[in-house]
Amino acid sequence: MNPKVVRKNWDEVLQPGQFRHLFDYLPGTLFFAKDLGGRLMAGNPAFVKRCGFQMESEIIGITDSAVFPPRLAEKYRKDDEQVFTTGKPLLGIIELFPNQDGKPEWFVTDKLPLFTTTGKVCGLCGTVRSYEAQRAAMQPYLELATVADHLKLHFREKLDVPLLAKMAHMSVRQFERKFRATFQMTPQEYMIRMRVIEACDLLVRSNQPVTAVALDSGFYDHSDFARQFRRHMGQTASEYRLDRRREITVQPLALP
Repeated sequence: MNPKVVRKNWDEVLQPGQFRHLFDYLPGTLFFAKDLGGRLMAGNPAFVKRCGFQMESEIIGITDSAVFPPRLAEKYRKDDEQVFTTGKPLLGIIELFPNQDGKPEWFVTDKLPLFTTTGKVCGLCGTVRSYEAQRAAMQPYLELATVADHLKLHFREKLDVPLLAKMAHMSVRQFERKFRATFQMTPQEYMIRMRVIEACDLLVRSNQPVTAVALDSGFYDHSDFARQFRRHMGQTASEYRLDRRREITVQPLALP
């Protein structure tokens, strides 16, 4: 079948352009979609390049067997058939997938069924992410996990950077550099955000005066609390409390 006709029919059923371009901007994520025949109907730039093509139009209508080694293509086909038959997603599949050099590497694949407006399965879409890259991306957070957990429990207390550095088995200079690179903020800024989050919760679930909320959240000065709260939330604590409570009290109308 002519690839242009195949793609036209697909677009008429699902109109994937309404959502799929989101995946064009997700770093490290390959996105694809297939019809019931296992033919590729869409792919983000990263997927297209990984398949050895330059333009998405070049992959429309081809199957995995035209791109990947027979053994891998057969594995992908069996997984696809399971999604088509059951109408249920297959998530967290750890499998071999060619890396940028064309060599098999471990990746994490998620496949979800796609349905027509009448509820029939008409294809699937999926993402492929490098297992090694995910593990490497998580490593900096894992190295500071003990520190992050400590701050969650002790954010009301005075910040002790030397203690945190010791917990991370680093010098103070190494710790501060590592923390900023990992969380995109200093330990002080991280702690302030934790206090603001706690203040937001107290403002909604308690009737304490704003001054008491500030103290219970770990702020030692009300003016500093007011400044930090407005900077992070875009409004005063009193305005936030009023708006949130209005949202909570608005109930949907019961149907007769």
